[in-house]
Amino acid sequence: MSLLSFLIGEKKSTASVAKERLQIILAHERSGRNASRPDYLPALQRELLAVISKYVSIEPGDIKVHLERQDNLEVLEVKIELPDVQR
Repeated sequence: MSLLSFLIGEKKSTASVAKERLQIILAHERSGRNASRPDYLPALQRELLAVISKYVSIEPGDIKVHLERQDNLEVLEVKIELPDVQR
């Protein structure tokens, strides 16, 4: 890392930023809050819609976010219905 890149900073890709945010959210939820539907899921769904809408035209109902807990395992399921591509 050069001094210039350290001072200016490096631009991260949107995928890496989204991954970091998701890891922070999941770590926060695992730290002790036990709600049946975590309060961050609607915000996560809105953010996903905003990011995907930059590239593809989708409706809010096309994204489903669900968290399932079984014993010590948590599964975050994200379903995104993309429009058909006409060739």
